[in-house]
Amino acid sequence: MVAKEVWDKPRPKGLGKPKALTPAKKAKAKAAAAAAGRPYPNLVDNIRAAKKGMAKSKPAKR
Repeated sequence: MVAKEVWDKPRPKGLGKPKALTPAKKAKAKAAAAAAGRPYPNLVDNIRAAKKGMAKSKPAKR
């Protein structure tokens, strides 16, 4: 069975309502996109920037 991509999954209910990225997190996402040769950040860049700096309360599932 093939796992669904992150953009094909619904948002987990335990996360609550989505919050806007801070200007610093937006800059990190834009920098990641530029490093990858993209003109603007994609969903994965935004998710990665949003997760940076969050407290690690539980390990990520794989």
